[in-house]
Amino acid sequence: MASPIDDFYAVIPAGGVGSRLWPLSRADAPKFLHDLTGSGHSLLRDTWDRLEPLTGPDRIAVVTGRAHRAAVEDQLPGIADHNVILESEPRDSAAAIGLAAAILHRREPYVIIGSFAADHVIRGTRVFEFAVRDAVEVAREGYICTVGIAPSEPAVGFGYIKRGPELIVDGARDASLVERFVEKPDLDTAKQYLADRDYLWNAGMFISRADVLLAEIAANNPELHAGLVELAEAWDDRDRRGPAVDRIWPTLPKIAIDYVVAEPAADKGRLAVVPGHFDWDDVGDFASLAKLNSGGRKNDLAILGENARILSDAASGIVVSHTKRVISLIGVKDIVVVDTADALLVTTSEHAQRVKGVVDALKLTGRGDVL
Repeated sequence: MASPIDDFYAVIPAGGVGSRLWPLSRADAPKFLHDLTGSGHSLLRDTWDRLEPLTGPDRIAVVTGRAHRAAVEDQLPGIADHNVILESEPRDSAAAIGLAAAILHRREPYVIIGSFAADHVIRGTRVFEFAVRDAVEVAREGYICTVGIAPSEPAVGFGYIKRGPELIVDGARDASLVERFVEKPDLDTAKQYLADRDYLWNAGMFISRADVLLAEIAANNPELHAGLVELAEAWDDRDRRGPAVDRIWPTLPKIAIDYVVAEPAADKGRLAVVPGHFDWDDVGDFASLAKLNSGGRKNDLAILGENARILSDAASGIVVSHTKRVISLIGVKDIVVVDTADALLVTTSEHAQRVKGVVDALKLTGRGDVL
């Protein structure tokens, strides 16, 4: 593989709790800090290792909460202090990615940035690198570019991107304009998308010149843009940064980058997509985690936990054990068991998406001590 891209900077938004993976994922230990694949590294570390060949170790920034700084720096010992961008509280992806873009643009006006979630699983690193390098070439031409994943099944848990006309860009092997974004479909619609090669999964990866991204934010949400620019102006001055964050950050609009950047850019013909022919999963619930760790074999039982003590007879699904308790499963199919020191979850793969409702109920009843 070629050397790192000189004018490229990777941004890793490392936020969110991953409430559909409760009680494994908690506010103080969200899913990006866990090893969910048996790789021996957290999802965050795996993300860093994928990006380093594209950027080098000095050109990866992580946007995370103040509470997670120590854990992030422990897992990423090679990260430079000025590349750790701390949020005082969650404000959604447009603020997180936009702040990184504003800071990096102020440091390096012609920088191209790419945003890659800290908690996704990707297998096929070389193919991933090829796709990102194509996207960087497209971004040089002034487009905002995303990487769409070639679907392998009629998934109903992902949004989709519909490709439009082909885009000819030197150095990019396969690029298209984006015709539209599609929300999560029902199963019949997903089957239609799978049969139509113009539909790709939306993996939330965005590659753009920082100035182009900021201009799109300014056009669609001037209030957010003004706050980000003011924060960036103070960021590299230690005396000014803290007061500026405390004053400005809580006032920024909460909005996803899809709504303030991607969808408006698509409407203007300024959003492009390159296909990614690699295995990708956002590990959105325990059903996807079970599938990920069983190799897709429906009758297998996936087991996670360093010292898990599991007895299984004709059982399938997933067990995550963070205790010394012996767990015995007999004749149960598609089971989900998550055993931690202070909370136990038992459900099935079919109902895995409903775990978020448990988290919401715990919040409403004041039992936040287990969140």
